[in-house]
Amino acid sequence: MAEPVRIVFLGGLGEIGRNCAGIEVDGRILLIDCGLMFPEVDMPGVDLVLPDFSYLIDNRDRVEGVVITHAHEDHAGGLPVLLRDVPTPIYGSALSLRFARRRIEEAGLLGNTDFVVVHDGERRMIGPFDVEFVPVSHSVPEGFATAIHTPQGTILHTGDFKLDLTPIDGRHTDLARFGEIAKRGVRLLLADSTNAERPGFTPSEKTVGEAMRLLFRDYPDKRMIVACFSSHVHRVQQVASTAIAAGRKIAFLGRSMHHNVTAARELGLLDVPVEHVVDIDETPRLPPGSVCIICTGSQGEPMSALSLMAAHEHKFVKVSNDDVVVLSAHAIPGNETNVNRIIDQLHRAGAEVVHDRIAPVHVSGHASQEELKFVLSLLSPDWFVPVHGEYRHMIHHARLAHEVGVPRDRVLICEDGDVLILDDRGLDVERAAVPSGYTYVDGIVGDIGGGVLRDRRALAEEGVVVVIVTLDARSGEILNGPEIVTRGWVYAPEAEGLIEDAKAHVAASIADAAREGAVDFETMRRHCRSSLKKFIKEHTKRFPIIVPVVLEA
Repeated sequence: MAEPVRIVFLGGLGEIGRNCAGIEVDGRILLIDCGLMFPEVDMPGVDLVLPDFSYLIDNRDRVEGVVITHAHEDHAGGLPVLLRDVPTPIYGSALSLRFARRRIEEAGLLGNTDFVVVHDGERRMIGPFDVEFVPVSHSVPEGFATAIHTPQGTILHTGDFKLDLTPIDGRHTDLARFGEIAKRGVRLLLADSTNAERPGFTPSEKTVGEAMRLLFRDYPDKRMIVACFSSHVHRVQQVASTAIAAGRKIAFLGRSMHHNVTAARELGLLDVPVEHVVDIDETPRLPPGSVCIICTGSQGEPMSALSLMAAHEHKFVKVSNDDVVVLSAHAIPGNETNVNRIIDQLHRAGAEVVHDRIAPVHVSGHASQEELKFVLSLLSPDWFVPVHGEYRHMIHHARLAHEVGVPRDRVLICEDGDVLILDDRGLDVERAAVPSGYTYVDGIVGDIGGGVLRDRRALAEEGVVVVIVTLDARSGEILNGPEIVTRGWVYAPEAEGLIEDAKAHVAASIADAAREGAVDFETMRRHCRSSLKKFIKEHTKRFPIIVPVVLEA
């Protein structure tokens, strides 16, 4: 009887982002990805959201390493935080490791890891894990699927992929190798579900190049400002090549854009001749029709290059009716409001704005339904678990598996925190077996929790009321106040009568408590809070945060 294999889901199931799963063989843990998620609208003040790493921290001595399937932040952005508590090697392509290294270096954690470059088709032993790296096409170069050959058979994790028949770099998803692996049998398939609701096939990345060519043709006298993800090297290549063919100079803008462009050029993955590149401070002196700016900010990030331009705060780029701004990316869930605001601001500045809802300036890097069905049919797994997607995406992916012949009882829908046990009898699941909550990043990691977030939501929705009163320490008599200061409950200059009534209500409550002999300050604080809370509820039907400040004299 072969040893069971465990698969622990720490993030990425039922959400877009935080992709992180652990494979356990012979008591050792190999992580597949370690990503982050962008905050949603109900997370005020939160910068990033990470997986809960407590399971890995508790088992740090068992962690063999981390395999990064590709360079996107939702798969690699959590590494600097993980390495702080769990030093371990990182395995990935040259580009993936180059992008990850910068974040880790900024965190001062280079000493906590080793960067191990792996190549297309390589098969490597990582502790007890026999890992094969299969090339796949995606929206960033050098993505991998990982085939982990275990005592319980092959577990194949697709990573993010699509079947692009005309990839920019000529590197296809290796379906031939998928077929060879399938001949020996795929015991468990974990596959990308992002586009499982989308019918048909995902268009090739090359279609964006044609859309950009038409834009350069239609606006020959206007400056082009193209915003995209800095990691989307293929997109940067297409925009740059089209601009150069139109006789324009290229200016790169944004810290991550400069870093990633430099890295991709040094690795031979981006071809932009230096004679066609100018510094951003030179662009104001050039005719608009001779310039193309490639920048960050496609998600409306507050301090990104595009956001500063839209707010008229950028030092070198002043947006006007001489500009065409192209948002060559799709808004990540949670970022729609920021992106729409940026579009409005750019229009107000006089620019023409082009985005993926009105022109084919973006294509997805994820497989659509027909591609997903093809891969399911090709691999014909014994067991299938959809991963990487919101819950509805995984449900649709499961239905696709049923359509191509995977038995319904061999498809499991899992969520973060679930643990799979693959043994001789089959596949079983332990629900919510490990911690899987959110770790919020606000300035520094882990400095806020659910309670702080609830308070922030309450402040945003209901406001805050501070009541200040000075009491005699012996008698409980009011010596000064009560004074009431409020933000977000009522506008004080327009509600003087209501605030005066609230003061009188608090004063009466304190007097009642003093007559009953309750003069300790903790009791007085409770009276202030409860009496004011009751008054506000009766008169305004609202529930602001109430902060009593009781001073003694």
